[in-house]
Amino acid sequence: MGRVLKITGSGLLILALSFYQAAIQAEEVTKAQVKGLDEQVQDIKSDVLGIATEINQLEEKLLYPSNSQVSFFISLEGKENFSIDSVQIRLDGKVVARHLYTAREVKALREGGVQRIYTGNVRTGGHQLSLDLLGQTSGSDYKKQAEYSFNKSAGPKFVEIAVGGPGTDNQGIHFKDW
Repeated sequence: MGRVLKITGSGLLILALSFYQAAIQAEEVTKAQVKGLDEQVQDIKSDVLGIATEINQLEEKLLYPSNSQVSFFISLEGKENFSIDSVQIRLDGKVVARHLYTAREVKALREGGVQRIYTGNVRTGGHQLSLDLLGQTSGSDYKKQAEYSFNKSAGPKFVEIAVGGPGTDNQGIHFKDW
């Protein structure tokens, strides 16, 4: 029985050395392959992002065909002492968009950014756009409501809503058609 244990013990030693040597060889091969795999993963990642962009563009074309598309954009004017807190937009009496602004978004608007707040489909003809605006100016609360009528013809329609505090044109809200 002692002899069987010696053979088994030496057999285990040989087996352990074999595994150790195989692990070292696998590690060397793996380092070379990992670099190639990393490059392949990056290529696949780029392809997936490109496909996702194309799918988003196709989805927008299908959901919002250009002959019925309407989009509303928010910009900020009178930037010095006015801060926008929230906006609610109604189209033909139905709420279509609401947004609460973060400090980061307000900063972007102050620096000339424009936010697309709504894109949807409407029939050609006349429509009524209503806006409820909450903000702060010189430390006090500011609330403003405004309405705008526009005519939708064939093709896309874009309306920019330039908001600002008291003292700006149109008492804080200015609508621009594109």
